[in-house]
Amino acid sequence: MELHVWLLLGAGVVIAAIVAVRVAHRSGLPSLLIFLGFGVLIGESGLGLQFEDPQLAQQIGLIALAIILAEGGLTTTWSHVKGSIPTALVLATVGVGVSIAAVAIPVHLLLGMDVRTSLLLGAVLASTDAAAVFSVLRRLPLPSRLSGILEAESGLNDAPTVIAVMLLSASASPSLGGALFQVLFELVVGTAVGLAVAPLGAYALRRIALPISGLYPIAVLALAFVAYAGAVLLHGSGFLAIYLASLVMGNSRMPHRAASRGFAEGVAWLAQIGLFVMLGMLASPSEMPTAIVPGLVAGLILVAVARPLSIIASTLLVRLARIDRLNWREQAFLSWAGLRGAVPIVLATIPWAATSVDDGAAKFVFNEVFVIVVVYTLLQGPTLPFVAKKLGLTTPDEARDLEVESAPLEELNADLLQVRVPPTSKLHGVEIFELRLPTDAQVTLIVRDGRTFVPADSTRIRIDDQLLIVTAAACRDTVERRMRAISRKGKLAGWFGEIGN
Repeated sequence: MELHVWLLLGAGVVIAAIVAVRVAHRSGLPSLLIFLGFGVLIGESGLGLQFEDPQLAQQIGLIALAIILAEGGLTTTWSHVKGSIPTALVLATVGVGVSIAAVAIPVHLLLGMDVRTSLLLGAVLASTDAAAVFSVLRRLPLPSRLSGILEAESGLNDAPTVIAVMLLSASASPSLGGALFQVLFELVVGTAVGLAVAPLGAYALRRIALPISGLYPIAVLALAFVAYAGAVLLHGSGFLAIYLASLVMGNSRMPHRAASRGFAEGVAWLAQIGLFVMLGMLASPSEMPTAIVPGLVAGLILVAVARPLSIIASTLLVRLARIDRLNWREQAFLSWAGLRGAVPIVLATIPWAATSVDDGAAKFVFNEVFVIVVVYTLLQGPTLPFVAKKLGLTTPDEARDLEVESAPLEELNADLLQVRVPPTSKLHGVEIFELRLPTDAQVTLIVRDGRTFVPADSTRIRIDDQLLIVTAAACRDTVERRMRAISRKGKLAGWFGEIGN
């Protein structure tokens, strides 16, 4: 097909996916299932578009996951999750190890898979999905500690899971001791790189005045990928580095932080749409029937055995260490809320693309994982509000987090004007009340000699002052004309016929 046909098809899929987000939001259905459905419809069994390149899917998928993790870090409020980080770290490490073993052993015994394939399946399914967790849980009125654990866990457990899948897909798997050392090394390097890049990047953005505000969100996302690529080059965990770097930058004092978060959300949604559609195209519906029964059995083991065991083991450890204490209701909800999404499907492409793993076994693992994600996300996602309510964990009357943005003026139909008083301006010496601005406009701040203060009506304007004026969008032009008129003719500009055009 010609390029413009591909562009038309791609734009149509994105628009349809955006509309589907609204439907999914109202129904409580995770949007990933709809995006996967789009991919299947335009794939080999639908429109007939062929896509059977697991290596390319793996590379695109890992980049898309990095973008999603960056958005998760940038939009996570540190005060919301900081008390949950120790428990989330245990879930993302010890919990992942327990989950791998708890899936691999029953699958090996019940389904007859060889040990390596069973461990691969367990590792692929060990990570909860950040996009799925964020999209569902951020709408639930849960206690902040509980939702913080789930959010932090979904952001942190991708790194050890990816390392485990890579090790099991390698041609020569290391010993248990060597594997644990490599996992620890990659996590330490990823942590160091992420925590090094973020403060330096935030400091640089505060010190460097970019000419266009739209460059700041691009710079923030670029810095996040500096952390990702830098960690990978140093043989560390890029996923952990990009999540931590984004988390630190998202909670640092930076110019246009709200705009950076909004930009990251938009890019992450685009990455999710592209990722799920691609994975849907990669799937072969004609091969799925043979994977349905094994997939349902493996999924049941994951949901009913592996996830609860990982939660019990992790919470027992944090209780013994006196880090946290979770009651049985919270543990039950954590067990049910371990949503799987794009991450397991992307991870399933790693052994499929590896030459060291039997192609038939790797493709079968991919098909199983696809079935598990679709069926159990459909089962768990919409039922989370019901489960939380039955367990008595919802807090509908509790005040939600107060959202504070630096300048949410677009939503308020208002504008923020910055006026710099030049040396020859007749604004010099004019008092604030003498500006006689419309009632829907106000001089809110003055920056003078590096000092910022709120002016009184009697404050006199001086040369080189910077005035920040908040005005309703409807009277912005009037404010601009009035300020120009006074700058040219002084406070009696109207008497001289000057109207500031």
